[in-house]
Amino acid sequence: MSQSYMFLNPEKNAVTREKDNGQFRASLELMYHVSRELASALDLQTLLERILFLSIEHVQAINGSIIVFDDQGRLVDSAILIAGEVRQIETAQLGITYEYGLSGWVARNLQAVRIADTSQDERWMHRPDDDENRTGSKSAVSAPIQMRNKLIGVITLVHSTPGFFTEDHLALVKAIADQAGVAVVNARLYAKSQQRARVMTALAESAAVITASLNLEDVLQGILEQITQALRVELVSLALIDFSTQELEFHASTGEDSQDLVGKRLKLGEGVAGWVAQQGVGTIVEDAYRDDRFQPAFDRMLDFKTHGLACAPIRSNGQVIGVLEAINPLDGRFDHDALKVLSGIGSLAGTAIRHAQLFEQLEAAHQRYRELFEDSIDLILITDWKGLIQEANRQAELNAGFENEELRQTAIQQLKVVDQEHVGENFEKLSCGAMVSYETVLHARGGREFPVQVYAREVLIDGTSQLQWILRDITERKNLDNLREDLTSMIYHDLRSPLANVVSSLDVVASILSRNGSLELEPLVNIATRSTERIQRLTNSLLDINRLEGGQPIGERRPITPFALANDAYEAVAPVVKNKKLEVILDVSPDLPAVSVDEDMIRRVLINLLENAIKFTPPGSTIQVGSTQEADFIQMWVKDNGPGIPPADHARIFDKFTRLHLNNGPKGLGLGLAFCRLAVIGHGGQIWLESEVGQGASFHFRLPVAAHEPENESLDQT
Repeated sequence: MSQSYMFLNPEKNAVTREKDNGQFRASLELMYHVSRELASALDLQTLLERILFLSIEHVQAINGSIIVFDDQGRLVDSAILIAGEVRQIETAQLGITYEYGLSGWVARNLQAVRIADTSQDERWMHRPDDDENRTGSKSAVSAPIQMRNKLIGVITLVHSTPGFFTEDHLALVKAIADQAGVAVVNARLYAKSQQRARVMTALAESAAVITASLNLEDVLQGILEQITQALRVELVSLALIDFSTQELEFHASTGEDSQDLVGKRLKLGEGVAGWVAQQGVGTIVEDAYRDDRFQPAFDRMLDFKTHGLACAPIRSNGQVIGVLEAINPLDGRFDHDALKVLSGIGSLAGTAIRHAQLFEQLEAAHQRYRELFEDSIDLILITDWKGLIQEANRQAELNAGFENEELRQTAIQQLKVVDQEHVGENFEKLSCGAMVSYETVLHARGGREFPVQVYAREVLIDGTSQLQWILRDITERKNLDNLREDLTSMIYHDLRSPLANVVSSLDVVASILSRNGSLELEPLVNIATRSTERIQRLTNSLLDINRLEGGQPIGERRPITPFALANDAYEAVAPVVKNKKLEVILDVSPDLPAVSVDEDMIRRVLINLLENAIKFTPPGSTIQVGSTQEADFIQMWVKDNGPGIPPADHARIFDKFTRLHLNNGPKGLGLGLAFCRLAVIGHGGQIWLESEVGQGASFHFRLPVAAHEPENESLDQT
């Protein structure tokens, strides 16, 4: 306060002192009323208007204004009083006044000022109404509003008479400004707390509504309703990012007139929504048609006019998955906390949407599993770890002869499909998560039985560990196997006797021809002899397969060198090799030790492998037969330059009746390699395949070395 209010001059006469004392008491009374009035107001706008009313009343000004700054020095609020009425001035116009007018000078210099004649002071921004013959401002007084030396605002009072304000007026305005500083700070703090309370309330209510359902449509509708209520806007829309196309797709919108928006798409970066989705930051646009990012195409499509809009990203686990748009606030402009509310709901929405999407996917997966479960042609049973049936599909009901409710009260052990050797006494062999497969017989109601292939494994259903049993009816396959066995047996038994007669007859014919010197018929007889020998090998292999599968031991064994075996096998296939213009390289050392084997059986193994290589090797190519010693074993192999065998077929290539479906490849019964496997294993050896598609195939087998060298080895090598 100025000295005229704070001190009394003792040299003045009594009348003067009495006058000064009266002014001092009036000033104290004024400050008391001002303090009380300001302390009773917590709303910032109300507070600013009271400050102006009190100031204008006691300073006897005609008009006044207060502008308020935030902590960063930006204009955030104002109050204008003209002729006793509160006026609203646009932020842009207020900014110009601050930049070029008296209040700006006061704010920058933090100094109170009194202007006796505004027309003569360059700090005053002249307006047409300030002309000499008009009623505008002719004198002014202005003071900064501070708190702890920090600028909070500026108060300015004006009068239409030049020189109206005195130094006492200026001192009074400064005193009011000092009192107003504390009140403005308190009002701002109160406004912030109220703002936080509104935001938290809106978010809490939104969280309760948004998370109340896992249905995606309900979740989206709840999000839109909460935004509409919290921000009081005309329209709200929600769009999600399609990451496969990098586009925003609108999934929901409020209002019947805006439903045409659903399904429409925007590229990321297009429009305000596309910009927010791409940048990951929210924004408020006060005037949409003045914003370069805004695209009015949707307005034209919906016959709608966008004025202002707020847009915020929807996030899930830190990733932007969509955007929320609130359009046209009913109050004309968005509150300061609008973007916070919208962004907060966007964060809640992201989690809720992701949960709803995951729930829908889970429901769809359950539905697909249920459809597959019910429509499967196999019998499917779900049991607990005691074997009690929990679920059964339609095929299980039909084939087992039980109603579904009956099956649910039955243990799978009653169907006699549990093989303890494979699954364990208490199913412990299934606890490792691996699938166990075996063949058995299902005992259905009424004494009916049929063979099944069982696939058993542990599964998690709704978080509970259970056992899944898939029973595949293999009756048709068993019938086919029996038919093959019968056919094989028939071929062997029906061919063996007449084939022996043919062989004997050919021997007689060959003997007669050699005595008579009919050399021109000898090649024909040789062809017939080789063909009958091949048929004999086939029939013998059929017999050996049945015998070895039945567990019968290998017959008489004798030592023979790998060199002799390789030469004998080559001699058997030499004519075919020559006709196909192939080259067979025998890389077998005569010095390798002998193996103790059924000579005819192992010779047929090599012949089968050679014939197999000949089938698949193109004319003009090479086939290699090799051998080496590995400790107490002899390893032999046959390598071709054919098309190779896919890795997926390596495991089954040695199974009976297995035929690879190669393009334009030779056909066969699929018994040759099955015989090779049984013969080698029967001798205590191993057989395997090494092959890659396009790189040929190499068949390897190992046999144990004989305990003693064969006698008369030279005869074996002839």
